[in-house]
Amino acid sequence: MNNKRRLTDFDSEYPKEMLIYMRHNGPHFNRRLCEFATSLMTKEQNGQEVPIKPFTKDEVDTILKAHNIKLKNNQLYDYVYVANMCKADFLGSSVPDEHYLALYIKDVIDDVDAQDGFVFNRWYADMCYSGYAIDWEDVL
Repeated sequence: MNNKRRLTDFDSEYPKEMLIYMRHNGPHFNRRLCEFATSLMTKEQNGQEVPIKPFTKDEVDTILKAHNIKLKNNQLYDYVYVANMCKADFLGSSVPDEHYLALYIKDVIDDVDAQDGFVFNRWYADMCYSGYAIDWEDVL
């Protein structure tokens, strides 16, 4: 028997707009939430944090197609969020180019032992830990 508890087990109250979001999208990124999340992403350049220019959905689709990568387990905009997270944190370093970016996206999205919604839940946990407010009504 698994005795692990979800972080959400400890939450007793959610904003009503978050519950509406979850009812419609589940623990996944819709376009608006993905745009909000990626708008906060930065990359270190010359010792300074600078905002990234986020990939669009079309750009990520083009990258995946160019490298013949097909995703099996994607939901909504999760893969676009993952592409941008990789761009901000790893691209040009441990992920040297777009070919490896495409493979990274596939590895994360199609991870066989990951629970449904793990990308969203990781982001949400980071937001809570960092103290960022989310205007759920804006992302509905």
